[in-house]
Amino acid sequence: MEWEPVYVRTHEKGLLKEKIKEAYTLLESCVLCARRCGVNRLGGEEGFCKVRDEPVVSSFNPHFGEETPLVGYGGSGTIFLTHCNLGCIFCQNYDISHLGKGYVTSSAKIAEIMLSLQQRGCHNINFVTPTHQMPFLIKAIEIAAEKGLSLPIVWNCGGYESLDALKILDGIVDIYMPDFKFWDERTAFRYTRARSYPDVARNALREMHRQVGDLYINAEGIALRGLLVRHLVLPERLAGTKDLVRWLSEEISPRTYLNVMAQYRPCYRAFEFLELSRCITEAEYNEALGWARDAGLRLDQDIAPIRRIFF
Repeated sequence: MEWEPVYVRTHEKGLLKEKIKEAYTLLESCVLCARRCGVNRLGGEEGFCKVRDEPVVSSFNPHFGEETPLVGYGGSGTIFLTHCNLGCIFCQNYDISHLGKGYVTSSAKIAEIMLSLQQRGCHNINFVTPTHQMPFLIKAIEIAAEKGLSLPIVWNCGGYESLDALKILDGIVDIYMPDFKFWDERTAFRYTRARSYPDVARNALREMHRQVGDLYINAEGIALRGLLVRHLVLPERLAGTKDLVRWLSEEISPRTYLNVMAQYRPCYRAFEFLELSRCITEAEYNEALGWARDAGLRLDQDIAPIRRIFF
């Protein structure tokens, strides 16, 4: 039987409309993410993420700098959503996440974007920072599915997810790609004011893996379904990489697919913190890779050349 994205079956069963209604209900006293602001976004109120009742998009394009199984030969169809529910003070996309670069649009327009990326030969639809805009995106998926969308949906998020939202996404998302940023709650609070981040991320990854399992890559090297975790190495071992990768192997799966990311550089307000005011060294990165390999994880770096620059 030919593979098809999970949302196609959900739509055919008539369940997608129910999920859309449920998702919009979460906006009435917003609990889309773990910040649980409780504002009425449908009534025009604004919480931490600064998005109300309409989607806000920054840009879209076939992306060739993503993980190897997402890029393939046609690129990953990325759609960058404006604003963020986490707000790391060192964010490299701070003009989008903090400063709000983008434009208000509609679910129908996002559906058109998705179909255009499919027509251009992309292997997937990659929603970047989608958590706080989830209801609008599910609606867009419904519209696009009715018009022939047949690509996997990648949920490219920061890991600070509510279980309420993730359970709605069950049967919609094919590939979860969360960052797992911080192992220690003090570090998370210092750089995001989200002290609960480590526990929230652990629970979110458990739920994601329950839904989609380990990353499945077809014979052509293209990812179709599963969990793909990102982890950004920070200076001075601040991200807690050693404990984090051991937990992934022991508590999620030893077959977890992980991208150990080396591109940290001081951006936005990072220079306000001495420990974040430099790039990581090659030694720090290789140490992190060694811990991940010792944990037995499947690494993106082991199936593709390392395209990283150290400063």
